[in-house]
Formats: sequence, structure tokens, C-alpha cells
Amino acid sequence: MKNLAKLSLLLPFLVLASCNKDFLNEQPADFLSAQNGYVTYKDFNAGVNNLYKLVRAEFYTSNENNPMDFLYGTDIVFDGQPSIRRFTNHAATLDPSGDIPLAHWRDLYKIISETNTLLARLPAAQMSDNEKLLIEARAKFFRAFSYRTLAYLYGGVPIVLEELSAPKYNFVRASKAAVLSQVIDDLTFATTNLPGITQVQNGEISKPAAQHLLAEVYLATGDYNNAITTATAVINDPNVRLMRNRFGSRSSVTPGDVYWDLFQVRNQNRSSGNTEGLWVVQFETDVPGGSALSTARAGTAPYERHHGPNLIDFRLGNLLPFRWPTGDYTGGRGIGWAVSTKYFSNTIWASDFTTDLRNANHNFVRVYTYNNPAVPSLFGQTVSADAPPAGITVPSRSFYAYQSKVTTPFTHPANLYANAATFQLKDIAGGTYTDQYMFRLAETYLIRAEANLGKGDKAAAATDINVIRSRVNARPIAANDVTIDYILDERMRELGMEEKRRLTLMRLGLLYDRVKRFNPYYGDIQVKHNLFPIPFAEIERNREAVLEQNPGY
Repeated sequence: MKNLAKLSLLLPFLVLASCNKDFLNEQPADFLSAQNGYVTYKDFNAGVNNLYKLVRAEFYTSNENNPMDFLYGTDIVFDGQPSIRRFTNHAATLDPSGDIPLAHWRDLYKIISETNTLLARLPAAQMSDNEKLLIEARAKFFRAFSYRTLAYLYGGVPIVLEELSAPKYNFVRASKAAVLSQVIDDLTFATTNLPGITQVQNGEISKPAAQHLLAEVYLATGDYNNAITTATAVINDPNVRLMRNRFGSRSSVTPGDVYWDLFQVRNQNRSSGNTEGLWVVQFETDVPGGSALSTARAGTAPYERHHGPNLIDFRLGNLLPFRWPTGDYTGGRGIGWAVSTKYFSNTIWASDFTTDLRNANHNFVRVYTYNNPAVPSLFGQTVSADAPPAGITVPSRSFYAYQSKVTTPFTHPANLYANAATFQLKDIAGGTYTDQYMFRLAETYLIRAEANLGKGDKAAAATDINVIRSRVNARPIAANDVTIDYILDERMRELGMEEKRRLTLMRLGLLYDRVKRFNPYYGDIQVKHNLFPIPFAEIERNREAVLEQNPGY
């Protein structure tokens, strides 16, 4: 009773105390924000590392389809299983209210937002002047990379160079020329202040990577002289050169060649002896932050899954001569969504079909070996996509020629094998388990060739192209035969599925033209699709100014 009495005496005071609002206010002892999170060089490097992660997500891993948006709807592949998501219906896929235009817009502006925060916090940072210059160069590279991509995809877009601390509803589009001018300003700073390629770790951006991108952007502005000068600076860098001899983790494997070696596991970086990779996006399997798992398909680069054929549906009568999925040259765990066009798999190789190493069967697989022991009458025999059996359509989802660079033949992570002796894969396979080239020196030669062509110097353009072709035993191109179509074909032969093909064609304004001529699957493409629409969600929320839509949408 005494305790109850004491409690009854205390209650009025507790009630009065509970009515005091100050009593309810939280007073955190500490918290992390942009205001106090970016102080030291280590803090800013963590922010830069996040930019690498965001780029990897946008171009390689952000949901299963986003990376493939740079290939679907172009002249290189078509959709083996019709889907709006894979450009089968251009009007629906590129509706301003659709997912694809909005996803890339938001992802790219997220990178820009993060770089602007880094740059805004930099003046007050506790680090040396040299460290500040390096952080600024890195941030401006990523901002330029994002704006360049936005300009190719959408044309003119809003230019935001300051950190935004409050919602804003009055964005207006700058011209495409103004956007690219800003890109050149940022990249000029980056090329001046980024370290050389021997001074950075695997996967880090460097001076040659920034110069490569700057040369491409000069091309987009029609400044051919500066494009040539800048590309030449990369090509003449004593620390980069094309690989001409076999190297790396599987250099003793046959059949194989130096082109094949470029795409084998762990061969993309300088630590493997590769002097050709200028910027290599990093993947590590089953490592936190490595963006590749041997326990699921989620998060890995999806090229194998999309571009490898769906051989489980290959039937000869009632026979299933392929065992699927198998981590050999039958395409890993491919499901045949990104099917090679005839133009990609056959037409562009016509003059060098048997001599160009890039078209050798271990690089561009078209002859398959039946590997299902349950069909002994066929086991071990071969079948060609160029001479298919009766009743088999080529190209179709279940059978076509594909580039082996999209998979890791015989070298999938150990946990993905259901039977390592026969290379039988588990169903959770489907990624491409190796690092990926964002920029490669071979492309720099093709950038300079394009600039030389634009300037009217076909002889110099042919010389650059033939540097690439000589490595793979391809017939030299004569100067008079160099055209923009030829260069785009050579980009197909050399870069294939590694190229962000949509960006190249949209940069040139030739997406519609090339697709209409070389990819009949996408017969509904229209001229307006040379650009993405501005996302309707962005137009709608921009209520204090007009965010103009692209023509035709």
C-alpha cells in the first residue's frame, strides 16, 4: 500500500513532465550526413567508390534488363522471346510513361547528384591540395560520363552542376551542344589531373580512360581535329598497347588466340599483363560488394543468360541432343533472349569468314557438339548454325551463332557446377563471371578512324582500322572502301556484345537507319526513336517550368 501511495503522489508530476514537448525531442549523440560525412580524403574516396558502384549498376547489373537496353532494339541482336521490355514493341517500350526511359534517366542523374555533392563538400575538406585535385578530377570524370550518356540517349537535358539541398521544380533543358560542351570542360579537367594508367589500381579511372572518352565526345560534336589529337595521345601512351601475343590465365589452352585471351577470366586487368584495357569494370564472385554470386543469378552481368542460346528447346523429333545448362561452348545457361541478327553473325564476316580470328568457332560459336549422353546416337557429333538440320530455324531462340565472350566457358565459379566433370551447371547460373571492359584500346583506334573519315582522310582511317584487322589475320581495308557503315561493321566485329551499341548509334543519329536496314525484327522502329523520350514523370513533377518533350512523342 505504501508503494501505491507513493506512486499516486508521483503521477501528477509524471503527467506534467510528459506534456513538456522538450522532453520528447530526440538529441542524437552523433549521426552521419553529407555535412559531416565528407571530411577526410578517406571519406571522399568512399564517395568515389560509390560512383563506381553506380556505374556498374547502370551498365551491367541494375535489374536483369537495364544493361541489355544498350543492345536490344539495335542492329546487333533481336528478342528471342517477344517482350515490351526488350523493344519488341517500340511504341510501348519507349512510351514516355514507360520504365526504360525513366530508369536510365534516374540512374544517370543519381550519379550526377553524387558527384555534385562531392564537389560541393571539397573546398572545406581536410586534405592536401593534391588530394583535392585528384578527387575533383575523379568526380568530374563521372559527371562527364553521365552527361555524355544522357546527351546521346535524350539529346539536350537539364545541366545541374550544384548540390541540391531542397526540391526543385523548374528545370529546363539545355541544348545538346551545351551539354556536350560541359562534358568537354569536365573531361579536360579530368585528363589534366588524373594519374597515368600505371599509377592506378585495377578498375580505377586514369588519364588514358578520360582521354578516350574525351576523344569520343569530340567526335559527337564534329570536332575531328581534337578527336584525332586526343585519341592519338592514348594510342601513343607508352604504357598502353594492343595485345598481340597470347597471355594470361588460359594462354596454353587450345583452340585459342590473343583475341580469345582478352575475354578469359581475370585477363582484363593490367595485373594479368593486359595493356589494352583502359577502364575495366570489376566483378568479384561471392565477395561483399563484388556484384557476382555463385548462389544466385541476381547482381551479375547478365550477358550469358541473355545472349547464350536456349538449347533446352532444341529438338530433333523427340530427341533432346543437348544437355542444358552446360558451361562449355554450348552457351552456359543461356536462355536465348538476345539472338544474333543475321547481319551480326554472318553478313559482316563475308570477306574473311574463315580467316578472321574473331570469327573462329571458339570466339563466335556456330558449330556445336551434341553433349547429351542420353542420346547416344548423336552424342559427340557436331551441328552448325550455318547448316541446321531440317526443321531447325536459324536464327531462333534455341539455335544461332553467338559470341563466346559473353560467357566463361569451362571456368564458371566452382559452386555453379552441378557436375564439374561434365561441366553441367546448376539452374542458378546465368551470369558472365568475369570483369568487363568499359573502354578498350582497340576502340580508341576506331574512334580515331571515324575522326579521320569525318575529316576526309580515308587513308589515315584505313590505317587505323587495319591496325585492328592485322592482329586477327583479317584482310586489310582499302582507303577508298572506308565508310561510316564499314567502321560500324568493324566495331561489331571487334567489340560485339561488349559495346554499348545503342550509345554508338544514337551518338551518330544512325540507330533508325541501321536497324531498318539490318534488323528486320524491329520493323516498327521510327525516326523519333533515335532519341529516348523525356520521362513523363519528370515532365509532370517539373511544375514550375516546361521540360520539353522530344519530337514525335
